[in-house]
Order: sequence, then C-alpha cells, then structure tokens
Amino acid sequence: MAKIAAESRELFNAKSKPFRDLVQKSLDKEKSILNLMKSDNSGIAYKKLLLTEEMIYITTLYLTINNLSVEILGPKNTDALNEGRKTLYKAIIYLEEIVTNLIDAPFSEYEDNLKEIQNIPLSKRYLVVRKLGLAIDLILEGFGDNTKWKWSFTELKGRFATVAKNFLDLKVAMQDHFNPRSADYDTTVLYVRLIKRLLNESADGYRERYELSTRRIDDMRLAIQYLLALRRIHLLLNEKDEAEDIKKKAIVWKEKMEADQKKGTSK
Repeated sequence: MAKIAAESRELFNAKSKPFRDLVQKSLDKEKSILNLMKSDNSGIAYKKLLLTEEMIYITTLYLTINNLSVEILGPKNTDALNEGRKTLYKAIIYLEEIVTNLIDAPFSEYEDNLKEIQNIPLSKRYLVVRKLGLAIDLILEGFGDNTKWKWSFTELKGRFATVAKNFLDLKVAMQDHFNPRSADYDTTVLYVRLIKRLLNESADGYRERYELSTRRIDDMRLAIQYLLALRRIHLLLNEKDEAEDIKKKAIVWKEKMEADQKKGTSK
C-alpha cells in the first residue's frame, strides 16, 4: 500500500507540475504589471482589469490541481483550494480599485470611475463577471459544505455582487434595457438580471451569517445595505411593486437588528 501511495503521489506531482509552473508564470506577470504601474500611471484601470482576469485564470489552475488530487490521490487538495480562494480576493480587490466597493450608493457617486474604463464593451464586462462568479462557485464547491471557510464566502460573494453592480454603466444600461433595438439589449437584460440575483443572495447570505454564526450587528447592516442596493435597481427599472416589497423587508430587518441591539445592551 505504501508503494502504491508513493507512486500515486509521484504521479500527482508530475501531472500537477505544469499547472504549478503556469501559476508561477502568471504571478510573475502580475508582478511585472504592478511594477509597470509604478513607473507608468497611464491606463491604470485597464491594467487592473487585466490583473483581475489574470487572477481568475490562476484560480482555474488551482482548481485543476485540486481536480488532479481528487482523481489521483482521492482527497481534495485544500492547499490549492485555499490559494484559489485567496486569489479570488485579489481579483475582487483589483476590481474594487477600479469601480469602488460602494454597496448602497447612487450611480453618481462612482460614475467617474467608470469613465476610466469606458472603452470596455458591455459584452466584455459581462464575460468577466460571469467568469469570476463561476470561479467563486467552483472553489466553494471544491471545499464542500462543511468547510471552515463557509462564512468567509459570504463576504467574498457579497464583494463580488458589489463589483458586478458597479462594473455596469447604469446610465447606459437603463437606456439599452428598454430598447430592444439596441445591440446590447440582450446582454444588458441578462446582466441586470444577474445583478439583482447577486444582490438578493448577498442580502440573504449576510442575514444568515448573522443569525447562524456571528451575531455581529455589522453583518445585519450589510444585509440591509444589499437589500437597499437591490431596491435602487428596481427603482431604476420602474419596478415599483418590487421596490416597495424590498423597502418593507429592509424595515423589518432593521427593526429586528435594533431589537437585538437592545437585548444585547440590556444584558
């Protein structure tokens, strides 16, 4: 058995090495771009988007290494999955540096940031968001339901929902969303639908983390912020009934949060 185990480990190391080499190559590329940004501040936002895509690519490499571990050795490779998780955070941070991490905020507060990437077509933005979302889902799936990082993913997915929303030029999107003749009509509808789902899931995620894990008031505040961000989208789409339902839900959540705060201070 020991011989079989050693042979399996050797096979895994041999098959995973090309992917580890590619990871290192991409990390070297990241370092090179960051150094370039220090000496040349032109097109910084575009370079950070390039870094975002590079981080997504690195994550797929770590996922491949984990898949090889499962296939050859049996157990998942938690080191590779954890490196993938950390790399996803880097991808999101690069996007946050481009489009901000504002959750419940009017478009005017981060509109100027989008001017820095105005030449990036909607199809490209939607593709990046979908690739990043898929990478998050696959890493989470790789860890499994009982992972110690379960509640950490609430934050990761919440921050992803925020940058996905802020990556979209809402002024342009609200025109294209109501114009079936627009070349970007279908993509805009799909993108907006995705944003609504992500914001709703993030609100529920933070509420669940509050109830089942942390009992931290800031988690409940974030849950409410995601609800209100979703309400803004409904209002822009003139979906008044949905916006009103979200408003009522946010009020109920806020009342619960305040009641819990009173209970905590009265102990």
